[in-house]
Amino acid sequence: MTNEIISQKNDELAPAEFFQVGQVANQYAATSVFDDYIRRKSANTIKAQLADLRTFADYIQVVAPKSTVDGARFQGDPAVWSGVTWGLIQGFINWMLQEGFATTTVNRKLSTVKNYAKLAAKAGAISIEVLALIKTVNGYSVKEGKRVDVQRDKTRVGDKKAQHVSLTYEQALQLKDQPNSPQGRRDKLLMCLLLDHGLRVGEVALLKVSDFDLDARMFVFFRPKVDAEQTNRMTPDTLNALRRYISNGDCPESGRLLRGSLKNSELSHVGLTERGITGRVRALGEQISVFGLSAHDCRHYWATRAAKMGTDAFALRDAGGWTSLAMPSRYVESAEIANDRVKI
Repeated sequence: MTNEIISQKNDELAPAEFFQVGQVANQYAATSVFDDYIRRKSANTIKAQLADLRTFADYIQVVAPKSTVDGARFQGDPAVWSGVTWGLIQGFINWMLQEGFATTTVNRKLSTVKNYAKLAAKAGAISIEVLALIKTVNGYSVKEGKRVDVQRDKTRVGDKKAQHVSLTYEQALQLKDQPNSPQGRRDKLLMCLLLDHGLRVGEVALLKVSDFDLDARMFVFFRPKVDAEQTNRMTPDTLNALRRYISNGDCPESGRLLRGSLKNSELSHVGLTERGITGRVRALGEQISVFGLSAHDCRHYWATRAAKMGTDAFALRDAGGWTSLAMPSRYVESAEIANDRVKI
Protein backbone atom coordinates (compact mmCIF):
# COMPACT_ATOMS: atom_id res chain seq x y z
CA MET A 1 0.00 0.00 0.00
CA THR A 2 2.82 2.37 0.90
CA ASN A 3 4.58 1.78 -2.40
CA GLU A 4 1.38 2.55 -4.28
CA ILE A 5 1.02 5.88 -2.49
CA ILE A 6 4.64 6.86 -3.05
CA SER A 7 4.37 6.04 -6.74
CA GLN A 8 1.59 8.58 -7.30
CA LYS A 9 2.43 11.77 -9.13
CA ASN A 10 3.79 14.50 -6.88
CA ASP A 11 1.06 16.96 -7.80
CA GLU A 12 -1.61 14.57 -6.59
CA LEU A 13 -0.38 14.74 -2.98
CA ALA A 14 -0.74 17.68 -0.64
CA PRO A 15 2.19 18.56 1.65
CA ALA A 16 0.44 16.96 4.62
CA GLU A 17 0.01 13.75 2.66
CA PHE A 18 3.70 13.74 1.74
CA PHE A 19 4.53 13.99 5.43
CA GLN A 20 2.21 11.09 6.26
CA VAL A 21 3.69 8.95 3.50
CA GLY A 22 7.20 9.72 4.74
CA GLN A 23 6.29 8.76 8.29
CA VAL A 24 4.73 5.49 7.16
CA ALA A 25 7.80 4.71 5.06
CA ASN A 26 10.08 5.46 8.03
CA GLN A 27 8.09 3.15 10.29
CA TYR A 28 8.24 0.35 7.77
CA ALA A 29 11.97 0.79 7.18
CA ALA A 30 12.65 0.96 10.94
CA THR A 31 11.12 -2.46 11.52
CA SER A 32 13.43 -4.05 8.96
CA VAL A 33 16.75 -2.32 9.76
CA PHE A 34 18.23 -5.25 11.66
CA ASP A 35 16.89 -7.87 9.24
CA ASP A 36 18.28 -6.00 6.24
CA TYR A 37 21.70 -5.66 7.91
CA ILE A 38 21.87 -9.37 8.74
CA ARG A 39 20.91 -10.36 5.19
CA ARG A 40 23.86 -8.38 3.85
CA LYS A 41 26.49 -10.00 6.08
CA SER A 42 28.16 -13.41 5.88
CA ALA A 43 27.17 -16.15 8.29
CA ASN A 44 30.61 -15.97 9.94
CA THR A 45 30.28 -12.23 10.54
CA ILE A 46 26.86 -12.61 12.12
CA LYS A 47 28.10 -15.49 14.26
CA ALA A 48 31.10 -13.48 15.49
CA GLN A 49 28.93 -10.45 16.23
CA LEU A 50 26.47 -12.61 18.15
CA ALA A 51 29.34 -13.76 20.38
CA ASP A 52 30.25 -10.10 21.02
CA LEU A 53 26.65 -9.20 21.83
CA ARG A 54 26.41 -12.14 24.22
CA THR A 55 29.36 -10.66 26.10
CA PHE A 56 27.51 -7.35 26.20
CA ALA A 57 24.43 -9.14 27.53
CA ASP A 58 26.57 -10.76 30.24
CA TYR A 59 27.71 -7.29 31.30
CA ILE A 60 24.13 -5.98 31.34
CA GLN A 61 23.13 -8.82 33.65
CA VAL A 62 25.96 -7.81 36.00
CA VAL A 63 24.84 -4.18 36.26
CA ALA A 64 21.13 -5.06 36.04
CA PRO A 65 20.72 -8.52 37.61
CA LYS A 66 17.00 -8.68 36.87
CA SER A 67 17.60 -8.20 33.14
CA THR A 68 16.64 -11.17 30.96
CA VAL A 69 17.99 -9.78 27.69
CA ASP A 70 20.45 -11.99 25.78
CA GLY A 71 22.78 -11.61 22.81
CA ALA A 72 20.22 -12.87 20.31
CA ARG A 73 17.77 -10.13 21.29
CA PHE A 74 20.47 -7.49 21.02
CA GLN A 75 21.10 -8.76 17.49
CA GLY A 76 17.49 -8.97 16.38
CA ASP A 77 15.30 -6.60 18.41
CA PRO A 78 15.90 -2.83 18.13
CA ALA A 79 13.63 -2.16 21.12
CA VAL A 80 16.09 -3.66 23.64
CA TRP A 81 18.59 -0.93 22.77
CA SER A 82 16.31 1.85 24.04
CA GLY A 83 18.02 1.92 27.44
CA VAL A 84 21.58 1.83 26.15
CA THR A 85 23.63 4.97 26.79
CA TRP A 86 27.23 6.06 26.29
CA GLY A 87 27.89 5.59 30.01
CA LEU A 88 26.66 2.02 29.86
CA ILE A 89 28.98 1.27 26.94
CA GLN A 90 31.92 2.96 28.68
CA GLY A 91 31.18 0.75 31.65
CA PHE A 92 31.21 -2.26 29.31
CA ILE A 93 34.79 -1.43 28.34
CA ASN A 94 35.88 -1.11 31.96
CA TRP A 95 34.16 -4.37 32.87
CA MET A 96 35.88 -6.26 30.04
CA LEU A 97 39.26 -4.96 31.19
CA GLN A 98 38.55 -6.12 34.74
CA GLU A 99 37.50 -9.53 33.40
CA GLY A 100 40.83 -9.86 31.62
CA PHE A 101 39.83 -9.48 27.96
CA ALA A 102 42.70 -8.56 25.64
CA THR A 103 42.50 -4.96 24.48
CA THR A 104 42.19 -6.13 20.87
CA THR A 105 39.15 -8.17 21.91
CA VAL A 106 37.77 -5.18 23.81
CA ASN A 107 38.10 -3.08 20.66
CA ARG A 108 36.32 -5.66 18.51
CA LYS A 109 33.42 -6.14 20.92
CA LEU A 110 33.08 -2.38 21.37
CA SER A 111 32.96 -1.94 17.59
CA THR A 112 30.15 -4.50 17.34
CA VAL A 113 28.11 -2.83 20.08
CA LYS A 114 28.53 0.61 18.53
CA ASN A 115 27.58 -0.77 15.13
CA TYR A 116 24.31 -2.21 16.42
CA ALA A 117 23.66 0.98 18.39
CA LYS A 118 23.76 2.85 15.07
CA LEU A 119 21.25 0.39 13.63
CA ALA A 120 19.04 0.86 16.68
CA ALA A 121 19.17 4.64 16.19
CA LYS A 122 18.19 4.17 12.59
CA ALA A 123 15.26 2.08 13.82
CA GLY A 124 14.23 4.84 16.22
CA ALA A 125 15.13 3.01 19.44
CA ILE A 126 18.01 5.36 20.29
CA SER A 127 17.90 9.12 19.87
CA ILE A 128 20.37 10.93 17.65
CA GLU A 129 21.71 12.79 20.70
CA VAL A 130 22.40 9.55 22.58
CA LEU A 131 24.00 8.00 19.49
CA ALA A 132 26.31 11.00 19.13
CA LEU A 133 27.61 10.41 22.66
CA ILE A 134 27.97 6.66 22.06
CA LYS A 135 30.18 7.43 19.06
CA THR A 136 32.59 9.26 21.37
CA VAL A 137 33.36 6.04 23.29
CA ASN A 138 36.68 4.78 21.93
CA GLY A 139 38.78 1.65 22.24
CA TYR A 140 42.53 1.42 22.65
CA SER A 141 45.41 2.02 20.29
CA VAL A 142 48.32 -0.44 20.34
CA LYS A 143 50.35 1.83 22.62
CA GLU A 144 47.41 2.48 24.93
CA GLY A 145 46.67 -1.25 25.09
CA LYS A 146 50.24 -1.99 26.23
CA ARG A 147 49.97 0.66 28.95
CA VAL A 148 46.69 -0.80 30.16
CA ASP A 149 48.12 -4.32 30.25
CA VAL A 150 51.06 -3.20 32.38
CA GLN A 151 48.64 -2.00 35.04
CA ARG A 152 46.55 -5.19 35.37
CA ASP A 153 47.30 -8.76 36.33
CA LYS A 154 44.94 -10.69 34.07
CA THR A 155 45.21 -9.58 30.45
CA ARG A 156 43.60 -12.32 28.40
CA VAL A 157 40.59 -14.64 28.47
CA GLY A 158 39.31 -17.05 25.85
CA ASP A 159 40.95 -19.57 23.56
CA LYS A 160 43.02 -17.21 21.42
CA LYS A 161 46.73 -17.12 22.08
CA ALA A 162 48.53 -13.92 23.00
CA GLN A 163 51.29 -14.77 20.52
CA HIS A 164 51.55 -17.07 17.55
CA VAL A 165 53.90 -20.03 17.35
CA SER A 166 56.66 -19.28 14.86
CA LEU A 167 57.88 -22.09 12.62
CA THR A 168 61.21 -22.42 10.87
CA TYR A 169 61.51 -23.70 7.32
CA GLU A 170 63.04 -26.92 8.67
CA GLN A 171 60.12 -27.44 11.05
CA ALA A 172 57.66 -26.91 8.20
CA LEU A 173 59.44 -29.64 6.23
CA GLN A 174 59.20 -31.95 9.24
CA LEU A 175 55.46 -31.31 9.52
CA LYS A 176 55.00 -32.29 5.88
CA ASP A 177 57.13 -35.40 6.26
CA GLN A 178 54.52 -37.89 7.46
CA PRO A 179 54.47 -41.72 7.53
CA ASN A 180 53.31 -43.74 4.53
CA SER A 181 50.06 -44.79 6.18
CA PRO A 182 46.44 -43.74 5.58
CA GLN A 183 46.54 -41.10 8.32
CA GLY A 184 50.10 -40.13 7.42
CA ARG A 185 49.19 -39.51 3.79
CA ARG A 186 46.13 -37.52 4.89
CA ASP A 187 48.23 -35.52 7.35
CA LYS A 188 50.86 -34.74 4.71
CA LEU A 189 48.18 -33.33 2.41
CA LEU A 190 46.65 -31.39 5.30
CA MET A 191 49.95 -29.77 6.24
CA CYS A 192 50.74 -28.91 2.60
CA LEU A 193 47.41 -27.10 2.30
CA LEU A 194 48.10 -25.14 5.48
CA LEU A 195 51.82 -24.42 5.05
CA ASP A 196 52.10 -24.08 1.26
CA HIS A 197 48.80 -22.30 0.58
CA GLY A 198 47.97 -20.50 3.83
CA LEU A 199 44.39 -21.73 3.95
CA ARG A 200 42.28 -21.01 7.01
CA VAL A 201 41.10 -23.99 9.03
CA GLY A 202 37.50 -23.49 7.90
CA GLU A 203 38.56 -23.34 4.26
CA VAL A 204 40.41 -26.65 4.54
CA ALA A 205 37.45 -28.31 6.24
CA LEU A 206 35.18 -27.29 3.34
CA LEU A 207 37.39 -28.70 0.57
CA LYS A 208 35.73 -31.29 -1.65
CA VAL A 209 37.23 -33.90 -3.95
CA SER A 210 35.63 -32.17 -6.92
CA ASP A 211 37.54 -28.95 -6.13
CA PHE A 212 40.81 -30.48 -7.36
CA ASP A 213 42.03 -30.93 -10.94
CA LEU A 214 45.17 -33.06 -11.10
CA ASP A 215 45.71 -32.47 -14.82
CA ALA A 216 45.57 -28.70 -14.46
CA ARG A 217 47.35 -28.89 -11.08
CA MET A 218 44.79 -26.45 -9.70
CA PHE A 219 42.16 -26.42 -6.98
CA VAL A 220 39.26 -24.12 -6.25
CA PHE A 221 38.09 -23.31 -2.75
CA PHE A 222 35.66 -21.03 -0.96
CA ARG A 223 36.66 -18.39 1.59
CA PRO A 224 33.64 -17.90 3.91
CA LYS A 225 35.29 -15.02 5.76
CA VAL A 226 35.30 -12.82 2.65
CA ASP A 227 32.54 -14.67 0.79
CA ALA A 228 34.72 -15.34 -2.25
CA GLU A 229 35.93 -18.26 -4.34
CA GLN A 230 39.61 -18.55 -5.17
CA THR A 231 41.80 -20.71 -7.39
CA ASN A 232 45.27 -21.90 -6.36
CA ARG A 233 47.99 -23.62 -8.33
CA MET A 234 49.21 -26.59 -6.32
CA THR A 235 52.79 -26.51 -5.10
CA PRO A 236 54.87 -29.59 -6.02
CA ASP A 237 54.57 -30.89 -2.45
CA THR A 238 50.79 -30.46 -2.44
CA LEU A 239 50.45 -32.13 -5.84
CA ASN A 240 52.56 -35.12 -4.78
CA ALA A 241 50.71 -35.44 -1.48
CA LEU A 242 47.36 -35.42 -3.26
CA ARG A 243 48.50 -38.03 -5.78
CA ARG A 244 49.64 -40.36 -2.99
CA TYR A 245 46.40 -39.77 -1.12
CA ILE A 246 44.40 -40.75 -4.20
CA SER A 247 46.57 -43.59 -5.54
CA ASN A 248 46.57 -45.44 -2.20
CA GLY A 249 42.78 -45.40 -1.98
CA ASP A 250 42.64 -42.97 0.94
CA CYS A 251 40.68 -40.30 -0.91
CA PRO A 252 36.88 -40.68 -1.01
CA GLU A 253 35.21 -40.76 -4.41
CA SER A 254 33.20 -37.64 -3.65
CA GLY A 255 32.33 -35.28 -0.84
CA ARG A 256 34.80 -33.82 1.65
CA LEU A 257 38.43 -34.26 0.64
CA LEU A 258 40.00 -34.96 4.04
CA ARG A 259 38.67 -37.93 5.98
CA GLY A 260 38.56 -38.08 9.77
CA SER A 261 40.73 -40.29 11.98
CA LEU A 262 40.03 -43.58 13.71
CA LYS A 263 41.86 -44.86 16.78
CA ASN A 264 43.56 -47.63 14.78
CA SER A 265 45.39 -45.08 12.57
CA GLU A 266 42.93 -45.70 9.75
CA LEU A 267 40.58 -43.13 8.24
CA SER A 268 36.86 -42.80 8.84
CA HIS A 269 34.19 -42.20 6.23
CA VAL A 270 33.34 -38.87 7.86
CA GLY A 271 34.99 -35.64 6.75
CA LEU A 272 37.63 -34.05 8.97
CA THR A 273 36.01 -31.18 10.91
CA GLU A 274 37.52 -27.84 11.91
CA ARG A 275 37.88 -29.16 15.44
CA GLY A 276 39.52 -32.31 14.12
CA ILE A 277 41.96 -30.29 12.03
CA THR A 278 42.83 -28.13 15.03
CA GLY A 279 43.53 -31.17 17.19
CA ARG A 280 45.52 -32.91 14.49
CA VAL A 281 47.75 -29.89 13.82
CA ARG A 282 48.45 -29.57 17.53
CA ALA A 283 49.35 -33.26 17.78
CA LEU A 284 51.63 -33.14 14.74
CA GLY A 285 53.39 -30.12 16.21
CA GLU A 286 53.97 -31.92 19.50
CA GLN A 287 55.59 -34.79 17.59
CA ILE A 288 58.39 -32.41 16.53
CA SER A 289 58.48 -30.60 19.90
CA VAL A 290 56.50 -27.58 18.72
CA PHE A 291 53.80 -27.11 21.35
CA GLY A 292 50.55 -25.19 21.00
CA LEU A 293 50.68 -25.21 17.19
CA SER A 294 47.48 -24.20 15.40
CA ALA A 295 46.29 -23.97 11.81
CA HIS A 296 46.48 -20.20 12.17
CA ASP A 297 50.17 -20.48 13.06
CA CYS A 298 50.66 -22.36 9.78
CA ARG A 299 48.95 -19.50 7.93
CA HIS A 300 51.27 -17.09 9.73
CA TYR A 301 54.25 -19.16 8.59
CA TRP A 302 52.99 -19.11 5.01
CA ALA A 303 52.57 -15.32 4.98
CA THR A 304 55.89 -14.71 6.71
CA ARG A 305 57.86 -16.96 4.36
CA ALA A 306 56.14 -15.50 1.31
CA ALA A 307 57.12 -12.01 2.42
CA LYS A 308 60.70 -13.04 3.14
CA MET A 309 60.94 -14.56 -0.33
CA GLY A 310 60.02 -11.18 -1.81
CA THR A 311 56.28 -11.53 -2.45
CA ASP A 312 54.69 -8.20 -3.25
CA ALA A 313 52.31 -6.95 -0.54
CA PHE A 314 49.43 -6.68 -3.00
CA ALA A 315 50.04 -10.23 -4.26
CA LEU A 316 50.16 -11.49 -0.68
CA ARG A 317 46.89 -9.72 0.12
CA ASP A 318 45.13 -11.34 -2.83
CA ALA A 319 46.60 -14.81 -2.30
CA GLY A 320 45.73 -14.75 1.40
CA GLY A 321 42.13 -13.75 0.83
CA TRP A 322 42.41 -10.43 2.68
CA THR A 323 40.47 -7.33 1.72
CA SER A 324 43.09 -4.77 2.73
CA LEU A 325 46.83 -4.39 3.14
CA ALA A 326 46.39 -3.91 6.87
CA MET A 327 45.56 -7.57 7.48
CA PRO A 328 48.67 -9.21 5.92
CA SER A 329 50.87 -6.90 8.01
CA ARG A 330 49.58 -8.60 11.16
CA TYR A 331 50.97 -11.93 10.01
CA VAL A 332 54.24 -10.85 8.48
CA GLU A 333 57.13 -10.63 10.89
CA SER A 334 59.47 -7.65 10.70
CA ALA A 335 62.75 -8.20 8.90
CA GLU A 336 65.90 -8.23 11.03
CA ILE A 337 67.31 -5.48 8.85
CA ALA A 338 64.57 -2.95 8.16
CA ASN A 339 65.58 -1.96 4.62
CA ASP A 340 66.68 -5.36 3.33
CA ARG A 341 63.73 -5.58 0.93
CA VAL A 342 63.79 -1.93 -0.13
CA LYS A 343 64.98 -1.45 -3.72
CA ILE A 344 66.28 1.98 -4.73
